[in-house]
Amino acid sequence: MHIGFIIANWSGINPDKSSTLRIIQECVRRGHTVSVLYTNNLTVRNNIVHGMLETIDKMDKVPESTQSFYKKVTFTRRMNPLHVFDCLMIRKDPPINPLVLNFLDAIKDEVVIVNDVDGLRKANNKLYTTTFHDPNNTYLPVTHVSGSKKFINKAINESEKDKMILKPLDGSGGRGVIVLEKNARSNINSLLDFYIDESGDRYVILQEYIEGAENGDVRVLMLNGKFIGAYNRKPAEGELRANIQTGGTAHKYTMTPSQMRICKKIGPKLVTDGLYFVGLDMIGDKILEVNVLNPGGITNINRLEKLKLQKLVVDFLEEKVEEKTEKRVELEYLLKKFSELRE
Repeated sequence: MHIGFIIANWSGINPDKSSTLRIIQECVRRGHTVSVLYTNNLTVRNNIVHGMLETIDKMDKVPESTQSFYKKVTFTRRMNPLHVFDCLMIRKDPPINPLVLNFLDAIKDEVVIVNDVDGLRKANNKLYTTTFHDPNNTYLPVTHVSGSKKFINKAINESEKDKMILKPLDGSGGRGVIVLEKNARSNINSLLDFYIDESGDRYVILQEYIEGAENGDVRVLMLNGKFIGAYNRKPAEGELRANIQTGGTAHKYTMTPSQMRICKKIGPKLVTDGLYFVGLDMIGDKILEVNVLNPGGITNINRLEKLKLQKLVVDFLEEKVEEKTEKRVELEYLLKKFSELRE
């Protein structure tokens, strides 16, 4: 198989932490051809979508250590149509330029794309949870989204909570997440001036503060609609955000029965929407975010649970490609039979 990875920058990968690198290494270990490409290198030549592929050169022996693998990788660079891929994984932090999805529309019927292009259109920002239909807030926190300072102020005033969370709609890695306290009203307007402009094109999320948030959250990984692992992220001292990028630390975690029921409940919808590899951020029985572009966590769960989750991910990619190939062969056979009957 030829498997592609859309990433931000190979040189920016941290080999000690990167989930993407674990998946790439497993693909290479299995003998698959692997290429990386960047969104700014997508192009159209004579109506065919191409990319400047950086294809990993064959290795006599793939190092067991991910750090050694990263150091020893060399690339051959060439322009190719994206149809050469059997599978393409999008592993780039949000937000993603919508034009990238337009480029990928040209190959989505022929190439297995994880996550699915149309699914990413639905879910590449934090509005996706509104499609879960949870009016009683059984597993979603009370959440407001708006580009209007007047509306956000009204929602804050009407809330019975003393604290709420404010964050940008298109943020990632914990960037821009702050706690709003009602007893600090004098600061709220200036904060909203920073987050929202007069055009109304910049949206923010206002979310109820969930008790226990100061103790961190749980990153849950879902593959093909099923739970495959989780760990607890605890914030650094004096920090609200538990994201590893902001100094959070990873700890072993056992999912509660109610959390597992929530995962089982939303799993089928994720698959229906083509969101096969997903990271959920949970506090207690509430889902805060659904991460669909570049969910991390493989390295920490592997270390804490003595697992190799990248094997499950690559198993799934191989199965999806085989399934698509079988469907293509079956369709070609039926078309051939139909053509013979007409003759």
